[in-house]
Amino acid sequence: MSNIDRFAAEALELNNICYAYEGSTALDSISMKIRKGEAVAFMGPNGSGKSTLLKIINGLIFPDSGSYFFCGDEVTEKKMKDSVYAKSLHKRIGFIFQNSDAQLFNTTVYDEIAFGPRQMGMDEEAAGKRTDDCISMLGIEHLRERSPYHLSGGEKHKVAIASVLALNPELLVLDEPMIGLDPRSQRWLVDFLAQMNEAGKTIITSTHNLDLVQEVSDRTILFGEDHKILADSKTADILGNQPLLVNANLVDEYYHMHHDNGHVHFHDHE
Repeated sequence: MSNIDRFAAEALELNNICYAYEGSTALDSISMKIRKGEAVAFMGPNGSGKSTLLKIINGLIFPDSGSYFFCGDEVTEKKMKDSVYAKSLHKRIGFIFQNSDAQLFNTTVYDEIAFGPRQMGMDEEAAGKRTDDCISMLGIEHLRERSPYHLSGGEKHKVAIASVLALNPELLVLDEPMIGLDPRSQRWLVDFLAQMNEAGKTIITSTHNLDLVQEVSDRTILFGEDHKILADSKTADILGNQPLLVNANLVDEYYHMHHDNGHVHFHDHE
């Protein structure tokens, strides 16, 4: 049985996490606490370690040193070898990959969304009800019998999200979810994440999108090129700190923000 505490105040806690790929540092002494119900963004330049940290949070890889707690219980490689424990964690943490193709493998959209509930041992009636509810929630009834491989990028994102939501996770983790989406699909996703957060879900979004980050998070954790945390503060405060963003190599000196409406602008100068 899992020791995960459903009443813990923190959704997760990371203490001095370090990780390296073949001797090359990806994460260096990363520590943070994220409370249940928070909407948090991970920001930083490419290669700063954000995606690596998301994989650790989802139990796909394990730190070289340091500790990771989900709802009060330490997640370790040894525990994740227990299929019951691993199923429990993956039911409670929904991970949406940057590339939707990486998590879509069934022949129809319906079977894709039903896969998780079936794997978790739901009978077919309960799994069907959960699947139908998710299809309705995301407005993809017209895709029900379609092959996921032949959908547009935005449609694939919706199916991937529905397949994760079918497990009713407490924590949603999204890796660069705006990449490849047209403006209408981006707007849909922003609104959807806000609804999920209002419903009590904890949201972690890794993103480079400075235009939309303030709409998907109240707090931002900024990673630097040295694979450490540069800042952890309110999203509006970080977006308004141009020297910090320049130091993180996210913007140049021509960046500015309209504080009255939260719009970010970039200017190309000769």
